[in-house]
Amino acid sequence: MARSATRSFTAELARALPDRPFAVELWDGTRLDPTTGDGGGPVFRLRGPDALAHVLRAPGQLGVGRAYVSGALEVDDLDAVLELLNGWKPAPIDGREQLRLGALAARAVGLRRPPRRPVSELRPRGRRHSVERDARAVRHHYDVSNDFFALFLDASMTYSCAVFSRGATTLEEAQHAKREMVCTKLGLQPGERVLDVGCGWGSFAIHAAREHGARVVGITLSEPQARLARERVAQAGVGDRVEIRVMDYRAIDDGPFDVIASIGMVEHVGNVQIDAYAQQLHRLLRPGGRLLNHGIARLRHTDPEAGPFSERYVFPDAAPLHLSRVLHALERAGFEPHHVEDLRHDYAQTLSHWIANLDGRLDEAVQLAGAERVRVWRLYLRAARNGFRSGFTSIFQVRASRP
Repeated sequence: MARSATRSFTAELARALPDRPFAVELWDGTRLDPTTGDGGGPVFRLRGPDALAHVLRAPGQLGVGRAYVSGALEVDDLDAVLELLNGWKPAPIDGREQLRLGALAARAVGLRRPPRRPVSELRPRGRRHSVERDARAVRHHYDVSNDFFALFLDASMTYSCAVFSRGATTLEEAQHAKREMVCTKLGLQPGERVLDVGCGWGSFAIHAAREHGARVVGITLSEPQARLARERVAQAGVGDRVEIRVMDYRAIDDGPFDVIASIGMVEHVGNVQIDAYAQQLHRLLRPGGRLLNHGIARLRHTDPEAGPFSERYVFPDAAPLHLSRVLHALERAGFEPHHVEDLRHDYAQTLSHWIANLDGRLDEAVQLAGAERVRVWRLYLRAARNGFRSGFTSIFQVRASRP
């Protein structure tokens, strides 16, 4: 009876998707072959009834994401899946067909308890972009473990877009080029007081202090990140010029600063807070001071801020805004923009290095973060690269000043 149910489901799926450049294999050996191309394409393997049960419980991206993260759904080639999603446009499935598919999927699943959500899923509570909720969201992403990030980042632990377009050939060279480019754009001078918003593991703060003689305050919401950043500051011999704090940007009250660098943090701010973010940076900067805001932005105004997979597993509450929205907030706060540069292709190349590094150390990654998190990160890094390659997202550096 169980085999009959899975066959009925795959037969109905075949009718609903007559042109399909992929294969589907069910846990009992039932298979749906591709109908287009050369018979190749990615293979989706449903390891057990929980794969369908997740989708029945949360139809769409979230249910498929849960099935994948839990291991109930496997794919043989993540890159091929993303390429498929870029180009394949299935015929629409009407409501009746959807009901038939759902009923047959439920029959194939049988009577069973709904599967548990993966433990790595976060459902944020409280007011969106409150200080408390933002702290939980950021920790969900960054507190996997410092050692996990070290598996795929370069030796400087720089977790933002590297710059290859200035001639760098290695990830280390490209990250150094990015940090130096930021300092050059800001015209950083010895003795100037710098605020590093979203300082990560301290790579920019160390660079600005060691190479340019700046005095830097770096802030992060991740305590494990801050601990390692402080160790790295001490090892670099700049402990007298760099202070690392665990602090929300809204809580800083000891300005003014001569320079503010916000590198890879504005994506976490969101549309409801972007004006307050710009106003706070303006308050913290002295008249004549300089700002560099570096962040991911959406390119198309028809696309949503983020999908449910990213919301629950990668960057809860993160919302890459359009460049025009960020500029509008900066101008309303009183900043004068001077220069904008996009680094879309640089970030795609950066992500290719991170993907290769992580894939080369998967066993260590699973030991450090667990199989669920590794599945999330392997998909997330590729999806992010796909966004930059396809023109869904870009990344912009905006240089501005407070007149």
